[in-house]
Amino acid sequence: MKVRFQNLFGGSGNVLTWVLRVVFLALIIGIATNVLIEQLTTTSSTQPDRSIAPALASFFGILLGGALVVTADLFVKNKQITTISAVYFGLLMGFLLGSLFWQALEPIFAGYHLPNFYLDVGRMLTVVTACYITVSTLLQTKDEFRFLIPYVEFSKQIKGVRPMVLDTSVIIDGRIADICDTGIIDTKLIVPRFVLQELQAIADSSDKIKRNRGRRGLDVLKRMQNNPKIELQMHEGNLPELREVQKVDERLVVLANALSARVVTNDYNLNKIAQLQGVDVLNLNELANSLKLVALPGESLPVRIVKQGDQIGQGVGYLDDGTMVVVEQGRGAIGHEVSIVVTSVLQTNAGRMIFGRIDGKPGSGDHAPLPT
Repeated sequence: MKVRFQNLFGGSGNVLTWVLRVVFLALIIGIATNVLIEQLTTTSSTQPDRSIAPALASFFGILLGGALVVTADLFVKNKQITTISAVYFGLLMGFLLGSLFWQALEPIFAGYHLPNFYLDVGRMLTVVTACYITVSTLLQTKDEFRFLIPYVEFSKQIKGVRPMVLDTSVIIDGRIADICDTGIIDTKLIVPRFVLQELQAIADSSDKIKRNRGRRGLDVLKRMQNNPKIELQMHEGNLPELREVQKVDERLVVLANALSARVVTNDYNLNKIAQLQGVDVLNLNELANSLKLVALPGESLPVRIVKQGDQIGQGVGYLDDGTMVVVEQGRGAIGHEVSIVVTSVLQTNAGRMIFGRIDGKPGSGDHAPLPT
């Protein structure tokens, strides 16, 4: 029942909106009914022979107007506070300027002794023209200018301190969804529209590998969207700062800078570009490396040797987190799990490498040259 209720109303966040619409329609019906009763009472007492058609026309006209308002509200999606404020303050400014302008012109037209009908039409045309000019001007300049009253920027309360903007590579990678499942992320995750378009382009590619990667990214987004532990938002990316930027990486950095957000990526080049422009970056590869097992020289580790190394006698194995282990004199133990003694640890840009020897075998403690 709860799932059906949410599907009907589009989620619990829209329940109040539907309640508002129902209350609005109820008020409209009440007003229309009162008008109908008032007109019928007045007509029956003063003009008994008069038709009730005008009263019915008023009744259905009010109902039609209320239905049109609710219908427009249903079909107009992605409402923005800047657009609403531009229309609202544009109308106020238009009425004010139109009235003042007509007060200056009315003595001139009054000197021609025109009928009151023409004066009323002139006043209406002046006010309507002023409203059109002010609303049109504010709608066209609402992104470039921020006025004191109409363009107060309302910021939604979000979880955490700063939001995170997801890159295409980190979505395709899929590990971000596993991290979200742990509940460690307590901030909003933002997916820009141009990133989603890039994912769709990859999913529609003629290359099978690219197509599979793109579809995997879309599946990861769907999984994150259904995760109740996080807040995932699709951003239109229609900021004025992005109009002259074409490349996805540059647009991502500009958007993160405008939103005071952090970029989440696996791309090394994007990492550097963002850091050069003063945007904080969370690199999942660096995060994964920092969470790997810390091995100290002299410790014992169980490892399964799976292949031979580049140097004579070497064997190579991997830990559960993917860390490569190079074992001296371990070629003879390929296919077996052995206990090794760590001799040294090497941290590289690609990750951490551990060198050791099989426990119980003598060794110098110095590892052989690094495998290519």
